[in-house]
Amino acid sequence: MSSQPQYSAPLPPASPAPASSRRPGVVPVVALMAGLLVGGGAVGAAWALSDDGRSTANAPADDARDACRALSGFDESKYGAKGPEGDIALNRFAAAGVLSASAAAGDKRYEPLAESVRRAQALHAQTFDFGKEVKEELAKARDACGDL
Repeated sequence: MSSQPQYSAPLPPASPAPASSRRPGVVPVVALMAGLLVGGGAVGAAWALSDDGRSTANAPADDARDACRALSGFDESKYGAKGPEGDIALNRFAAAGVLSASAAAGDKRYEPLAESVRRAQALHAQTFDFGKEVKEELAKARDACGDL
């Protein structure tokens, strides 16, 4: 038996990867927004699942108080910072939105709180900054908390 060399066809050259059509900085912004939504949902779910036997009749008031606690611990100057301080700020801002919306859904008295937090989050999502308008809405939300 003779051994014949096996023929192997040459591989075509690898084609270069297509150039990305995304603008620089878009991926971090999308990741930040996804983190905001996921983090807020996780915090809201954790609070909702940690039922301590309270009546559901008080649920809107409890959600409003929890939203206000999240707002009182929220430091906008730390939002976007790397590490735990940034994570805490991001999650508290998100939690305030989720919990205030839940409170307003259960009791219309909490709509001013929910609306102010929603506007602050919407304005922040447009500018990615805590400018004058965002701070004004946060102040309105915190004022609504004072009335609870």
